[in-house]
Amino acid sequence: MDGTLLDSEKLWDIPLHEFAEERGGTLSPATRQRIIGSNLPTTMGILFDEVGLQATPEGLEEGGRWLLARTEEVFREGLPWRPGAQEALRAVRDAGVPMALVTSTDRRLTEVALDTLGRDLFDVTVCGDEVEGRNKPLPDPYLKAARLLGAEPERCVAVEDSPTGTRSAVAAGCTVLVVPCEIPVPQGERRVFRESLIGVDAVVLAELLG
Repeated sequence: MDGTLLDSEKLWDIPLHEFAEERGGTLSPATRQRIIGSNLPTTMGILFDEVGLQATPEGLEEGGRWLLARTEEVFREGLPWRPGAQEALRAVRDAGVPMALVTSTDRRLTEVALDTLGRDLFDVTVCGDEVEGRNKPLPDPYLKAARLLGAEPERCVAVEDSPTGTRSAVAAGCTVLVVPCEIPVPQGERRVFRESLIGVDAVVLAELLG
């Protein structure tokens, strides 16, 4: 979702930098890149380490609540699409291909984003807080989505923008259409690269599977 369908990584910058600055620190570009594609618990651990805070369970939980609330405020101000993403989603849906949204973002923020994306486009949504702590880059989110769709992962195409998400989809057995956003994604097995989602439809995705 973030960075693949929606150009929302730039919006995440706002609360992430605010969190660090309000606690007397700064968020370096290198640390910000480490956060891209990660889940909330991982993000909070990285942030606490960055600003030199002791990562107690209570502190991490409170910080996570603050980050979610502030990010929700930012999301509700408007979410921009990535190039071609809106048209690609509609083209795949119109072709009758089952589709799942698989995101590291918590359900609370995903529901806000679905107001922009369109709930009718997805048969299944799997969020970062719904995989029992086994989020990307582990394969569990994509395995769960394939299971809920009634599909074999090897017959699924995942669309990803980050190294973390790509690793997750590859580990699950999917073929991955990689459209990098904020950071480069390394070459590797079952990865096909594209500059944008412009022109992507069900035929393009089917050709990736052979």
